[in-house]
Amino acid sequence: MRKKLIAGNWKMFKKIGEAQSLIKEIAQGAGDLGGVELLVCPPYTALNAASEARKGTQIKVGAQDLHWEEQGAFTGKISWDMIRDTGAEYVIIGHSEQRTYFHETDDTVNKKTKTALKGGLIPVICVGETLAERDGNRTMDVVSTQTKKAFEGITKEDATKCVIAYEPVWAIGTGRNATPEQAQEVHAGIRALIQSLYDASVAEGMRILYGGSMKPDNAKSLLTQKDIDGGLIGGASLKADSFLAIARAGL
Repeated sequence: MRKKLIAGNWKMFKKIGEAQSLIKEIAQGAGDLGGVELLVCPPYTALNAASEARKGTQIKVGAQDLHWEEQGAFTGKISWDMIRDTGAEYVIIGHSEQRTYFHETDDTVNKKTKTALKGGLIPVICVGETLAERDGNRTMDVVSTQTKKAFEGITKEDATKCVIAYEPVWAIGTGRNATPEQAQEVHAGIRALIQSLYDASVAEGMRILYGGSMKPDNAKSLLTQKDIDGGLIGGASLKADSFLAIARAGL
């Protein structure tokens, strides 16, 4: 059985003290959540403080992005070893906001994924279609292309360390979300694709998260789908009660 992963993408929210307080609240309410893995991804400025605050708890910490080079003249960027130095273990790669606003491409997602794996970080690789692409019946074409490129040149051994997050772009921060059946269909398609790229053992072991306006009131219906192994949560991860409610839905 794949252990559910409930990941909070805090985006550009939470200063250091706020991050510490939120992690403390989550930890206090997570005593019954041993069957679910919890991950929080704060801004870079709070990564070290978050890693310190989570010590002695079950909470994991991740970054929201990284550069594919280890060091160099890349103003404003952060490398895998800087992330590791904070105590973080995961990194989000290819989020739709990176693709939309900051020129992320399928090629840079692949380079970042390889770099993260080389550095011992667990990549959470985001894929997903726009509303126009869904309306044009191109969802699986888009998601398949993004997934294939992300895993290009990645060994079977390294693929087993990866997480995929399916995020329909039209459902991120809009209050809209795919129906459980729509989400399950895409998740099943991604799992079948991973099997074709590697084998059944890799496909069955890989966690595929749903990330499109998952909230406490719809989490259970999504997380009970066969191929949905958790959530990449945005706004609902910024408050301990809603984040914990989603995590409990995954038990």
